[in-house]
Parts: sequence; C-alpha cells; structure tokens
Amino acid sequence: MTASITPERPSATEGQRSRPLIVTEDEALLDDLLRLCAAAGAEPEVAHGALTRRGSWESAPLILVGDDSAARLSDRARRQGVLLIGRDLDDHGIWQRAVALGADNVAFLPDAETWLVDRIADVAEGVGRQALTVGVIGGRGGAGASTLACALAVTAARSGRRTMLIDADPLGGGLDVLLGGEGAQGLRWPAFAESRGRVAGSALEESLPELHALRVLSWDRGDSVVIPPSAMRAVLAAARRRGGVVVVDLPRRVDDAAAEALSQIDLGLLVVPAELRAVAAAHRVASTVGMVLRDLRAVVRGPCGPELGDEEIAELLGLPLAGQLPPEPGLADAFEGGEPPGGSPRGPLGRFCAEFWARALADEGGVTA
Repeated sequence: MTASITPERPSATEGQRSRPLIVTEDEALLDDLLRLCAAAGAEPEVAHGALTRRGSWESAPLILVGDDSAARLSDRARRQGVLLIGRDLDDHGIWQRAVALGADNVAFLPDAETWLVDRIADVAEGVGRQALTVGVIGGRGGAGASTLACALAVTAARSGRRTMLIDADPLGGGLDVLLGGEGAQGLRWPAFAESRGRVAGSALEESLPELHALRVLSWDRGDSVVIPPSAMRAVLAAARRRGGVVVVDLPRRVDDAAAEALSQIDLGLLVVPAELRAVAAAHRVASTVGMVLRDLRAVVRGPCGPELGDEEIAELLGLPLAGQLPPEPGLADAFEGGEPPGGSPRGPLGRFCAEFWARALADEGGVTA
C-alpha cells in the first residue's frame, strides 16, 4: 500500500542508469529492500545509520528511507524522490515523520512491493521520452503490411534512431525471415510468453537478435505460441521505455493480446491495396481496430486507377490518408540477394518510409535516438 503526500516525482534523463540510496539500520527491512532492488535490476548504495558518502543524499535519484531512520534525517535538505518505507499500517505517526522528512510517498511493505519495484526500475532504466510506437496492419491478407513494417524499422534504424521491430502476428511467418535473419542468435516470442509484471527494457533489447542495426522480436519455427495479454503488455511497455521508435506488425484478427498491443500504439497504418474488394475487407478491419486505436490512417498500395484513387479509398474507409505506397519492381530479387524491405533509400519503399518518419517525428516533436 502507498499513500501520496506530494505529486512530484524525480526526473531522470534518458539512458541514465543511477543507483538508488537505501538508508536504514533495520536488517530485516534492508534485506527486503535489497531483494526489491535486485528484482528491479538496480544495484543500490546502502547507508547503515550514517550517510558515508559526501553528497549521496543530494545526488541519489531515489532514496528509500526506513522508518527507523526517519527522525534523524528530518534535518536534511528537502528534495524530491524520497520514499519512507514502513510496515505497520496502523502506525499513524508515520505520516508526521514523513512530513518532517519531506518524503514524496509512504510505502508499506509487503503490500507496496510491486509498486516499489516499478519506482526503482524507473530509476535504474532512466525513463525518459517513450518511443513513438507505430502499428502496421493489413486491410486484407497479402496486403503487404509485414513488408511495410520491416521497411519502416529498417529506415528508422538507418537514420540512427534506436529501433525495435515487434512481430505481434503469430501466423505471419516471422519478421526475422523477411529481414534475412532467421538463424540469428537471440530470443523469440516463446521466451517471453510467461512474462508477468515488469520486463526490464535494457534486458529485452539486449536479448533480441540484432539485424540491420535494429532489434527484432519475432517468432521461432516451432508450433504457434499463445501470447497472453499480460505478456504483450509487459514486453511492449519495456520496448517503449527504451525510447526511439517501435514498429509493431499487427494481426488482422483482434484477440486479447492484439487488443493489448493496440492499446499501446500511438499511430496505426492500415495497408490497403487499391482494389474494391480489398477496400471492403479493410473497412471491416478498420471498424474493429478503430474501437481500440484512435489514430488509424490508411496507406494505399498502388498502382491506383483513375476510378479508385488513394484519396477516394481513404474517404471510403473514413480514415485520414497517410500516403500512397507505389509498387517497387525487383523487391523479390532484392530479398533473394539479402537486401531487406526498405534497404534501398532511393527505392519507392525507402522514400515512402523516410517521408513518413519525417512527418511523424515532426508531429511528436522529435524522438531521441
């Protein structure tokens, strides 16, 4: 259980990995706090009684003060990021000690363990601007959504941005295959199927195959694995905390896991071939996806005929037009030669993706690499 005294939270610069400070003489409480820090992936600084390092109170991004030490620290300079840790919910005096200490919150163990791990992990990971997360979904089978998802990721990585590509479609065949990396070392979705709670963003990134300067979470060649919504939530949240951009290849069938993925998407692209039957199929997909994803835009895959242009298709779908994707001759040959979708910055696919990111990142105010 936690109770807020002040709403402020300490800021952390992106990529910063800082050590929280623990101040307590209670050995049992210290053991619990060290266990929670380990679960959050943080190595804390510990002060047994007195603060042994000069400036540690001022510089630590997060301070965990045991209730046993609150009174003797009440003369310390006020600052954000101080949490008072207690055990007795019936001890009403802890609130006076928290005010005297200038604590942001009071956390009672064991009730607040999950909350406290999240706070410590935020400090350990250095949470800054979250990744701009773009979902790509096909209006019908074979629309080219996976190809566009790969091309967007390849283009973002080529520009120097931290990029992660997540395959959320278990029936899509695996995006690592499209990128020519089915044999690359690293974890696939089955390793994360049982994920619960918080997944460390840095650990996720480091565990995945690196292909074309981006990280890829794809499927293996075994039997299809059902991803629970909790695992999808944990993995996507971890990917977003790393910053940069995240591209998600989405299934057309919206099950619980896909709905969870959609809830974390900032902008969705619905790929629609310029055919009347494809538009009819895409309308059904848009109606379903639109119930979860607010910002869904149409990408019309050309060539478009005089009777059915890209603007007409977007209007029929009731969606804003993100652009027309012209055909790219030789795409299959390039793949056979080891070049990923969007690998050529001068090709139609590469140019489309570069223009898309220029607009999307400008709307977001830029994304830190």
